[in-house]
Amino acid sequence: MTVMTETDLKKHIESGSLSGLYVIDGQEKYLVRRYAKKLIRKACADDPFPTFNFQRFDGGDSVDDIAAAVEALPFMSEKKCVVVSDLSPDSLRAGENAKWLELAANVPETTVLLIYQPNVVIEKKAAKWKAFLKQAEKYGKTVNLSRREGAELEKWLCGEASKRQCEISRRDARKMTELCGFDMQTLHNEMEKLCAYVGQGEITGALLETMVSRQTEATVFMLSRALVAGEYNRSYQLLDQMFYQNEEPITILAVLSSAFIDMYRVRAAMESGMPVTNLAKSFPGDYKGREFRLRNSERDVKRLSTEQLRQILSQLLETDLALKSSRTDNRILLEELIARIMLITAAKGSRN
Repeated sequence: MTVMTETDLKKHIESGSLSGLYVIDGQEKYLVRRYAKKLIRKACADDPFPTFNFQRFDGGDSVDDIAAAVEALPFMSEKKCVVVSDLSPDSLRAGENAKWLELAANVPETTVLLIYQPNVVIEKKAAKWKAFLKQAEKYGKTVNLSRREGAELEKWLCGEASKRQCEISRRDARKMTELCGFDMQTLHNEMEKLCAYVGQGEITGALLETMVSRQTEATVFMLSRALVAGEYNRSYQLLDQMFYQNEEPITILAVLSSAFIDMYRVRAAMESGMPVTNLAKSFPGDYKGREFRLRNSERDVKRLSTEQLRQILSQLLETDLALKSSRTDNRILLEELIARIMLITAAKGSRN
């Protein structure tokens, strides 16, 4: 029947004419949960007997039990609502999967059957899920809610602040995503915390620096900036903070390596005369919706020469090999890496 966009789904729920099968899936689990709640609330809004006409199941529950609930007539109401969370067809036996395909094709008009994925992440190559989704698209309504990025995410954050009688500029909303990442549930929680602290008024960049919980990536990129700037004490303070938070050393090294790879790519683009912004097109998996990494690298790389960047990348590779093979304490390996990078960045030389 219908493959819906987020806007389509929102309008459809607001219309109130709900019936049949709905499948809500996608990378952005905050939106998956949010629209599932909206749909359930609308489906049950006028039901005088919600206890009888609302049933919730887990994807691991018996398909026979779920089918019985779907096929049963509502009690003293026009509709009933059956909800199934985290269905994973590729983990089912062939017979169970066949029953799911049959159920998807035969949801009565008196039932709203919602299947949504608030936790399960479906592999792109999952054959049985693809077959089920194709069946759902044929007989019901499906929507895939992808992650929001860039200006769209900044606008949403401004709106979230406004709902709570606070305000945040687009620039600081962008900074918030750089510090906290792009997961909307995390950003929602952080915004609630900030607004509770402010009460009413402006959420400033200075407040973000002191109040929000930084994701590992943000802290490591701050470490790379401190190393480039020659800030010895701050570099070790940031490393100490990450160990205190039990961050994996291999993760710290991986993100630190990506920061210097960003700088090397930016330097190569600058030397070839190519606009730095073109890197987002050349490496969409790394920079789509995260163009701030390129802006930051373009600023930081001015402090380093091409040869210094090569030396740093070589040290990062040596430490990566050591982390995977050496018996030396991982913390000592990372502390030694910082010392070697500091020596490289402190060396006098041409910045080209």
